[in-house]
Amino acid sequence: MTFSPAPGVRGVKICGLTEEAGFDACVTHGADWVGFVFFERSPRYVTPAQARALSARHVGGPARVGLFVYPDDDTLARALDIVPLDVLQIYASFERATEVHARFGVPVWLSQPVSTGADLPTTRRAGVERLLIEPKPPTTATRPGGNAQQLDWSLMQGWAPPFPWMLAGGLNPDNVVEAVIVTGAPAVDVSSGVESAPGIKSPRAIADFIHKARSVTFSA
Repeated sequence: MTFSPAPGVRGVKICGLTEEAGFDACVTHGADWVGFVFFERSPRYVTPAQARALSARHVGGPARVGLFVYPDDDTLARALDIVPLDVLQIYASFERATEVHARFGVPVWLSQPVSTGADLPTTRRAGVERLLIEPKPPTTATRPGGNAQQLDWSLMQGWAPPFPWMLAGGLNPDNVVEAVIVTGAPAVDVSSGVESAPGIKSPRAIADFIHKARSVTFSA
């Protein structure tokens, strides 16, 4: 099943939910997706049981996205047994993403770190529903994403996306309007940019980000 906003409405994903106030703000202000990070090195790490408890606070609302870093099948199966997830977002190869979709039958999003225009995919691959375009991490990073780096948005100019896609990396309420104007991104993903402390979301910043992200219209 595909989870997408209505045509012409910019999608918003709030990632790295760890606590009740942040989750509730996503529901109240109409986020399209909420993300749970199942990667222990992240300050936003939650267990599947913790994600289940947060998700159970509201029936319906944002689609639930589980973020995994190079996961094996057992890791994915254990998580799905505990918490219902609408989307699996993974750091892996296109080939692995296809395997995951075939194995679990859940929509798969592939995180695609880029540093130059040559890194942007130009052909469609089976099994991947959406790409998340974000900056490649520094060589000293301990995780592949969520490092609050801002991508060079000009890389997207002239790119013909072969997939539905989402812009991530260094976004916040102060720069999201410029980001979507420059890139034309149909959806945006934010984590640390709406936090009051690592892993702790600010309900006010969530509301501000969602409002500003949707304030610029685009053609779907």
